[in-house]
Amino acid sequence: MIYPKIPLAQSIIEIFKAKGIQHIVISPGSRNAPLTIGFTHQQDFFECYSIADERCAAFFALGIAQQTNEPVAVVCTSGSALLNYYPAVAEAFYSQIPLLVVSADRPHSKIDIGDGQTIRQENVFENHSVYNANLTEYASHENDVKINSAIHYAMIKKGPSHINVPFEEPLYELVSELSVAPKILNFELSKREFTLPETFIQKWNQAAKKLVLVGELKPNTLDDEVINLLGKDPSVVVLTEKTSNLHHETFVDTIDTLITPFSSTEFEAFRPEILITFGGMVVSKRIKAFLRKYQPSAHWHIDTLRAYDTYDCLSKHFETEPNHFFNLLFQKSVIVSSSYKNSIASVNALRKEKHLHYCQHIPFSDFKVFDYLSHHLPNNIHLQLSNSSTIRYLQLVTIDPSIEVYCNRGTSGIDGSTSTAIGAALKNNKPTVFITGDISFFYDSNALWNNYIPNDFKIILINNSGGGIFRILPGHEENEVFNTFFETTHHLDASNLAKMFQLKYYHASDDLGLNTVFNEFLSNNEQPALLEIFTPEKINDKILKNYFI
Repeated sequence: MIYPKIPLAQSIIEIFKAKGIQHIVISPGSRNAPLTIGFTHQQDFFECYSIADERCAAFFALGIAQQTNEPVAVVCTSGSALLNYYPAVAEAFYSQIPLLVVSADRPHSKIDIGDGQTIRQENVFENHSVYNANLTEYASHENDVKINSAIHYAMIKKGPSHINVPFEEPLYELVSELSVAPKILNFELSKREFTLPETFIQKWNQAAKKLVLVGELKPNTLDDEVINLLGKDPSVVVLTEKTSNLHHETFVDTIDTLITPFSSTEFEAFRPEILITFGGMVVSKRIKAFLRKYQPSAHWHIDTLRAYDTYDCLSKHFETEPNHFFNLLFQKSVIVSSSYKNSIASVNALRKEKHLHYCQHIPFSDFKVFDYLSHHLPNNIHLQLSNSSTIRYLQLVTIDPSIEVYCNRGTSGIDGSTSTAIGAALKNNKPTVFITGDISFFYDSNALWNNYIPNDFKIILINNSGGGIFRILPGHEENEVFNTFFETTHHLDASNLAKMFQLKYYHASDDLGLNTVFNEFLSNNEQPALLEIFTPEKINDKILKNYFI
């Protein structure tokens, strides 16, 4: 066996192996050579990936961790390389995804003396990490404890840990035997028995209007029995988003379509007595505005770790899994006479009729494309989405319940969506389709500089020549300042990028063209494929705004 000669590098590699950290994403560099040598010489255990662009590498690692629910390591050299990991670190922090950032560094004596490729790396992610391990230069028991702790907290706190590792030259020397026997710590997990106090069960049983709002969620989080009990209770309305991955025929998954036309009287009638929330970030700004203005008497949030007071009325944080909470609740719950669910169901049925009629009569546009996709995406796929317009348009249409949906909603940034989708595609056993807008796609185009893209990976790029979402926001005026500094109008297409990165390229700019190429695009699994759909820049905002009238 080949090992790096530096004992500290040996310690990290052996602890990672003992703790089952298999996926190692490596950003090429020199200062991290001892780690690169060590990980890549044990590929019977470690699965190593080489991603040159650090920002892409970190999001790629995030995508793997998103699917495996296990910590993934991303390893870089010293200097500004580390700072390029920050967007993915912040996303992992807010999306509760375990990530291990391992940064090689100069020895402490070389910091702030003018040495090359050297910055202050210790605690650089302090505001957006669950643990920071600032190691000293030599292998030691104290360093072993910190490395073990970084892995432990990434797992139990579901977030990014940072391990900063100072190495002195020479960096490339090899040995055939280990010179250390690092300490492997087994942390005792304190299990708190969760009980649901009777007072909350009584409040539930007395309320005739209970709203359950579900944010970002992994598939199969709730048992079918729990889902059916929520779906059948006449006093319960369940609102979901596409990223909730939670389905029942009575659940409403087009929140903005439902509530945007409400009058103040209808909003008041919809005001819940009890609001229950669980899952990650919620996309809909309209539901947030509604709940902040028409606050419930009680807001209960269910999460093992965090409870954000998103609606300014949080009254209780239940620190348990949603499935466990509802199982306990339904053991003693009673059905309350209520018209709450039926009244919303009637409104939602009317909204669906109006949606069908509207989509039949609108011209080719962003909205028309998403309506088309909602009917033509294959079942049983893994669907990744970019942020901004893409996720918001998908909120307005209905897709098959067999489709798993993911989006980086922790920070809602456009950076890294493609990289995340590629990483996730490697560890999801369903075919992956990634839908993205043009600004997000071009911003993360280095994501395609990647040797690990599966052949059945599909990109649907909706190109409306700029950041079209700014046209529907307050302050839109058709002038040079708006076009240049907000919408960032462009005339780019992805054909040459597809050629450079060896993606099969398709394009469409109208209904006929889309119908003509879509099936061929989906059925081509010989190489990754990109379908670029061009939509008119100037009419998308009007079509979207008119939808809510």
